[in-house]
Amino acid sequence: MKIRLQAGMAVMALAIAAFAAAPSAEAKTMTYRVVLNGKSETPSNTTKGTGHGTVKYDDATKELSWNIKYSGLTGDATAAHFHGPAKPGVAAGVLVPIGPKGSTVMSPIVGSATLTDDQATALTGGMMYFNVHTKENPAGEIRGQVIKAGGMKMKMPAKPKTDAAPKQ
Repeated sequence: MKIRLQAGMAVMALAIAAFAAAPSAEAKTMTYRVVLNGKSETPSNTTKGTGHGTVKYDDATKELSWNIKYSGLTGDATAAHFHGPAKPGVAAGVLVPIGPKGSTVMSPIVGSATLTDDQATALTGGMMYFNVHTKENPAGEIRGQVIKAGGMKMKMPAKPKTDAAPKQ
C-alpha cells in the first residue's frame, strides 16, 4: 500500500510539474496591420506620403511590437505615435509614443512597448491608430487604423471565362 501511494504521488507531482511548465493555452500573439495615408488623417490632407506596417501583440506579456515603413512625406518625420481609443476619423490622445520627443523618426519605425490594460483594450477593440507627423503637418501627415490582419477581406471580381468556344 505504501509503494502504491508513493507511486501515485510521484505521478501526480509529474503531472503538476508538466502543467506548470506548459504555456497557457489561452495566450496568443495576434498580428495587426496598418495602412497610412493623408486621407485617413484628422483632418484629412492631400499629402503624397504613404506607409504600411505590421503590428504584433502578445496577450500574455502585453508586449506590442511594430515595424512600420513610410515614404513620400512633405519633410522629415518629427514624431510618430499610437493613438486611441478612437474610431477612424476621430482624433484621440497619444497612447504609445515612439522615440524621444523632438527627434527625427526614420523609416522603418521598429520598436516595442508593454501595454496597459486600457491600451490593450483599445488595440484589440479596433480603437487604436498610428500616425506620423511632419513640420508641414504638425497634427499628423499620414494615419492608419490598426486592424487585425485578415480582419477585412476584399471580394475580388469574378474572372471572365476564357475557355468558351468562339461564336460562329
